[in-house]
This record gives sequence, structure tokens and C-alpha cells, in this order.
Amino acid sequence: MLYKLDIKNILFLDIETVPEKPDFSALSEEQKLLWEQKSKYQRKDEFTPEEYYDRAGIWAEFGKIICISVGYFIEKGSSKNFRVTSFYGQEVQLLKDFKNLLQEHFNQAKHLLCGHNAKEFDFPYIARRMLINGIKLPYKLDLFGKKPWEIPHLDTMELWKFGDYKHYTSLKLMANVLGIPSPKDDMDGSMVRDVFYEENDLDRIVTYCELDVVTTAQVFLRLRGEDLLLREAIKNL
Repeated sequence: MLYKLDIKNILFLDIETVPEKPDFSALSEEQKLLWEQKSKYQRKDEFTPEEYYDRAGIWAEFGKIICISVGYFIEKGSSKNFRVTSFYGQEVQLLKDFKNLLQEHFNQAKHLLCGHNAKEFDFPYIARRMLINGIKLPYKLDLFGKKPWEIPHLDTMELWKFGDYKHYTSLKLMANVLGIPSPKDDMDGSMVRDVFYEENDLDRIVTYCELDVVTTAQVFLRLRGEDLLLREAIKNL
């Protein structure tokens, strides 16, 4: 039962990723071949490997993380406040900073990580990029040997499935049907690569990532049958 969880023990998160190289030509010949093989099923015959490379950010083997935004609840009496912060910029450093956060503040058995479609994307992506960058996995991302009920991860999309494994629902759609005001952001996930490489506007991406964390937390509240956060209860660290 979700309402039995202590919401103060949940770290909500979202990541933004881009292709590791700015364009296909920057890959080595071996990497180009490996990319062609990796993307073959998804692109089929509609795109060449080069044309499809702008989507490389969705694979941890060919992408990189440029922002991890996190948020957590603080309860004061009957009121809830939500704090948001981000790690962004150089990937190795942001991964180390995120790991330090987990180890110092969210490392006990009671602590949980939560994201939207995070079991399929965010959690494994972070773990893979840590290993690629030579960073030992923190306890909360090291799933080897854990039983399903021991894995400290929550996923708002999975919670919405109610056992229907064919059902994909975007965060934006969930927010809409659950009556959560849509944040007035000026971009979507498909634009992150261009905003990063063409516009060099990382701040814009960080803002977008943080809005998704807030929306995920709002969705979680609605899944628990609770009132939404008021705007004044949401603050950046």
C-alpha cells in the first residue's frame, strides 16, 4: 500500500541524456559499426545509421548523462514541502556527486528511489554509465542477488499499469488525466540533444529536468490519494 510508505524516505529523480559524441562523424570506425548493429532493429530501413545517431542518447553504451535532478519531501506538521536540486555538467563528476548523495542521505533500507519509467530507463542508465566511467555502484543501484521485493525502486508508470505489461503512459499524459497542472516548459525530451549541442543551453535542460521531478512527485501524491503540492511548497536548493 503506497499510503503506508513514509514519503520522506523517497528520493524522486529524473535524468536527461544526449549522444556521447556531437555527431556520427566523431565516432571511431569500430564505434560506427557497433552503432549500426545496435540500432538496426529500431531504425530498420527507414534511416541510415548516421541519420539515426541523434537518438543515440537513449542507449547508455552510446549516450551520456548531462543532468540528474532529484527531489524529496519535508513534512512540517500537516504541511508538505518539496525540495529540488540538480547535478549537471561533466558526467563523471555529476555521477560521483549523485552517488555521494545516495551514500550520505539515502543509504538505509527504508530509503527508496522513484522515477517515471525509471526501472526501464533511468535506474539502469545511471548504473551502466557509472560502470562505464569506472565508478563503483552505490548500494541503491547494485541489484545483483536482490530478490524483487528487496529492490528499493519505485516507478510511477509501473504503478499505473496495475499489472498490464503492455501499457505505456507518458508522464505528461499521466499528469493530464490525474488533474496535475502541466508545467509551462518550452521543450520536450526530443529537443534535449539540439538544446545541448546546438544551443549550448544546459540551464534550460536542467529546468526541464527539475520540472519532470516535480511532476513525478505530484503524480505519486495522486496515486496515494493525497492533495497536490502548492506552488509555494516547491523550492530549489
